[in-house]
Amino acid sequence: MTATTILPDDLPPSLLVSRLRLKDILKTLPQECFQKDMRKAWLSALMSLLMVSLGYLGLTIAPWFLLPILWIFTGTALTGFFVVGHDCGHRSFAKRQWVNDLVGHLVMLPLIYPFHSWRILHNHHHKHTNKMDVDNAWQPFRPEFYARLGWMGQWGYQALRGRLWWVGSIAHWAGLHFNPANFEAKDRAKVWLSVGAVLVFAAIAFPSLIATTGIWGFVKFWLLPWLVFHFWMSTFTLVHHTVPEIDFQEPEQWDAAKAQLSGTVHCEYPAWVEFLCHHINVHVPHHLSTAIPSYNLRMAHRSLQENWGSYLYEREFSWALMKEITDYCHLYHPERNYQTFQEFHQKGAAR
Repeated sequence: MTATTILPDDLPPSLLVSRLRLKDILKTLPQECFQKDMRKAWLSALMSLLMVSLGYLGLTIAPWFLLPILWIFTGTALTGFFVVGHDCGHRSFAKRQWVNDLVGHLVMLPLIYPFHSWRILHNHHHKHTNKMDVDNAWQPFRPEFYARLGWMGQWGYQALRGRLWWVGSIAHWAGLHFNPANFEAKDRAKVWLSVGAVLVFAAIAFPSLIATTGIWGFVKFWLLPWLVFHFWMSTFTLVHHTVPEIDFQEPEQWDAAKAQLSGTVHCEYPAWVEFLCHHINVHVPHHLSTAIPSYNLRMAHRSLQENWGSYLYEREFSWALMKEITDYCHLYHPERNYQTFQEFHQKGAAR
């Protein structure tokens, strides 16, 4: 392991912002973490293809009472497709850019996810993680902005930050990825390419599926697995940066090292979910460097635990965790990180 002038866990938290830089952390990671292995990359893609195929085979032949299990399995396997595309978007899947772009488009087509649209927006999230008014992933509303929303807007936001968090990814997908106005002029040609690809795919695949299997076939083979995929996408991305202990920072106070090391949650999910989703929830090393392929994230995280353990937030997925997040992490608060909707409305009623 490469030596560094800063001794990680010897640093008191008060010095984290003032002295620590991302490169100090990255120097402590084994160099093998950053190495692409084409065999592992293609095996991960083939594994996802096999799991998705098994899921659809099961949906074709299984009796009705097994369908819910198969919808969950197939939707989770489709999330693995997205993780392969995720590596492609960060150029950590293949060494050649055209291979990353081709594979990224192919694995995201069944999800109707425009590859370049997602890639550009997601890289923006990495560049501005947990930066208020700039980050585009589950940023809490400021109370004053929330107050200006009508009752419909407040209700919708309450639902997404509450028990309907699992549809948040659908709102993000539909609201941001298909509108070229959300992108700089230099990126719009690629955005149009990706949007066009998924629209053509949908225009061919959906009528064909309905024509051969009926409306129920469309619901059974595409819609319900797709909803399970978005359940995981909503859950993963919410938990990645949202627990009561982790703050969003004002732009003038934002620090890259703090945001990427201590502003990201490592969450352990059931082993079958981790397997099907290529361990993408080993998320701290991914935020320190997007060059680390998904199959090396565990190795990188073990190194972080050894060297930077006191700065890491580690949780285990449970419904209690989701209740904690959706009960408390509602609106931005500069001192306490979050305030609840109830606290906000009680203050308003007291005035």
